Amino acid sequence: MTVTRSILLFVLAAFAEIGGCWLVWQSVKEHRGWPYAVCGVLALGAYGFVAALQPDASFGRVLAAYGGVFVAGSLAWGVAVDGFRPTGWDVTGAAVCLLGAALIVYQPRA
Repeated sequence: MTVTRSILLFVLAAFAEIGGCWLVWQSVKEHRGWPYAVCGVLALGAYGFVAALQPDASFGRVLAAYGGVFVAGSLAWGVAVDGFRPTGWDVTGAAVCLLGAALIVYQPRA
C-alpha cells in the first residue's frame, strides 16, 4: 500500500508541476493571458504540498526521485497535450530516469 500511495503521489505531483509550468508557458509564450499564469502558479504551489505527502521523510531522496518522474511525465505531457512525438532515445532516457527514481525511493532499507 505504501508503494502504491507513493507512486500515486509522484503522478499527482508530476501533473501539478508539469501542468503548472505548461499554464505559465501558455500565458507567457502563447499570450493566453494572466488567468493561465495565476492557475499555473497555484498548480505549482500544489505540487509542493503533494511532494511533502510522500511517505519517505528524506526531502533530498524524494526530490531526487521526483526528477526521474518529471522527465518521463514531461515527455508524456508533450505527447498528450502538445502532439510531441518522442524518439526511441527519448523513451529510453525516460525509462532510465524512472528506473533510477525507483532505485532511489524503493530500495530495501534495514
